[in-house]
Amino acid sequence: MRTITLQLNNQSQHLRVLQLTDCHLFAEESGKLLGVRTADSFKAVLQAIINQQAVFDLIIVSGDISQDYSVASYQRFAHAIAVLKTPVFFVPGNHDDGPLMYRIFDQYGVHTERSLICGNWHFVFLNSEVYSVPHGWIERSELNFLKECYDAYPELNTVVVVHHLPRLVHSRWLDTQTMHNQDEFNNFIATLPNIKLVLCGHVHQEIDEVVGRTRYIASPSTSIQFEPLSHDFALDSQAPGWRYLQFYPNGQIETQVYRLPQGSFTPDVGVSGY
Repeated sequence: MRTITLQLNNQSQHLRVLQLTDCHLFAEESGKLLGVRTADSFKAVLQAIINQQAVFDLIIVSGDISQDYSVASYQRFAHAIAVLKTPVFFVPGNHDDGPLMYRIFDQYGVHTERSLICGNWHFVFLNSEVYSVPHGWIERSELNFLKECYDAYPELNTVVVVHHLPRLVHSRWLDTQTMHNQDEFNNFIATLPNIKLVLCGHVHQEIDEVVGRTRYIASPSTSIQFEPLSHDFALDSQAPGWRYLQFYPNGQIETQVYRLPQGSFTPDVGVSGY
């Protein structure tokens, strides 16, 4: 287990995090996902963050950075996000090539460490990718890695970052693409009392719920959005978004979601899947 430690630079000693997710970038800058040029929507989100003059200590990208598994898509991501001049950590998503990401991202300035300590918080980055299929699965080796990380710093507040939300979102089509062994995962999480948050992507919408001692959060995509509570595949007209989180030494978490102006990067809502 390799753990990296980042120092907080603010006197209040609370940790500020930017979460981005589901960028779905292509090798070609002109690549479109359901009518949206994802490179353009990603750049627009980054520019909006710059315009907000928000301050954050690190960036977490919770999967599906790529849409086509290509080296060029990951180079595009790393080049674009470098404008924020903040340490970047990630987990692979179902549209990603996880082994490729862990091989190449270091040379492009993106952290590949999977255990991070910042202040009184410990972040553990897990891989739920099942290559080339939509649903997720947490291997036992990933749970063992989480337990190893947790046991090394049991006094710290812990955040688990994983692409697939291990909860149902009550959308029939999307719930078939969840973490398929979510019961095993959630039962395991319940045995580790200092896990405060499971932070996810994948569902392209806002989720924020508390189950037992643990909070589960998912966030809007920087590209297309899925319509909440939809029976069949459906796109939402809401604009691309991002999330800020504040982590306090006492275990408290505060969070806000922001979006581009309504009407930005409207997808082709007539499609029946992707």
